[in-house]
Amino acid sequence: MAETDLLQAACCGDEVAFAGLVAPYRRELHVHCYRMLGSFDDAEDAVQETLLAAWRGLASFQGRASVRTWLYKVASNTCLNLIRNASRKPQMADQLPALAPAPTGSTEVTWLQPYPDLLLDELPDPEAAPQARIERVEAVSLAFVTALQLLSPRARAVLVLRDVLGFSAAEVAETLDSTPQAVAMTLSRARAALREHGPARATTGSTAGTAGEARLVRLLTQALTAHDVDAVVRLLAEDVRIAMPPLPAVWQGRDRAAAFLAEVAFRLVPRARFVQTRANGQPALAVYMHDAADGLWRAGGLLVLTLNSERITGLTRFETSTMRPFGLPSILPDDPSDD
Repeated sequence: MAETDLLQAACCGDEVAFAGLVAPYRRELHVHCYRMLGSFDDAEDAVQETLLAAWRGLASFQGRASVRTWLYKVASNTCLNLIRNASRKPQMADQLPALAPAPTGSTEVTWLQPYPDLLLDELPDPEAAPQARIERVEAVSLAFVTALQLLSPRARAVLVLRDVLGFSAAEVAETLDSTPQAVAMTLSRARAALREHGPARATTGSTAGTAGEARLVRLLTQALTAHDVDAVVRLLAEDVRIAMPPLPAVWQGRDRAAAFLAEVAFRLVPRARFVQTRANGQPALAVYMHDAADGLWRAGGLLVLTLNSERITGLTRFETSTMRPFGLPSILPDDPSDD
């Protein structure tokens, strides 16, 4: 059924037609909400609220814009309302181990979660947004999503709609009940803030899918499995950054990374196996820890890697609960090599 027919039927109260009308946009709306909120789980809630609000407000849709543009308006305002009404400080995880080296800094964005590449593959062709200024891979990177969270909610919405999705100034103004002039001013300030706090293009997706990336991931996996601190450190950039959301602590530099591995990671996880996956356009390793009590290899978190052309510039470890959308098992089958 054509979109116009689905729209007409949905306006007459046909819920099945409405589901068919919004289905092609559901994944991209989810990614939009993820950029706005920084959390996969919060994005799921936002999409549900968006579709409920769209269904209830369908009678107000007058067809001046496309269905897609109208849904983005509903989604953007849903996210702004969620940000306005909710505290963005999740309950803290376990405290840092006593032997952990002193952090070199902290981050405000403790709610950050990873986004599976297998779901990003469901997005429409990026050619559909010819006015977008930010490349598709950069627009989902951990560094970019983190930098977005440091903008004001309204600036975040303007920048994403204009520079990621390629909406016109007039469309953004309509979405946010603003004017093109106000949108232009907000966008200018948001771009300046992003240049200050955002990711360097050279470290965002520059090795994706290359032999260099595969080599770095393979060598890191081998070094982590062997608990070889020196081998891991040789793969790291001088200013490598380690983070563990939802903990606010950040460790910067090779020396702190070496201390963190020796005193925390390898002490707390005596034996581990790793399964390669991808998150936010970046390589990632699902961590499985050996349970000495029953001999099973249980899921123990997700390690997302940020790379440049030669080194690992970032290691972000996420909690086990964030592995759910990746389709990974909670327990690995036995590895014959362990016998």
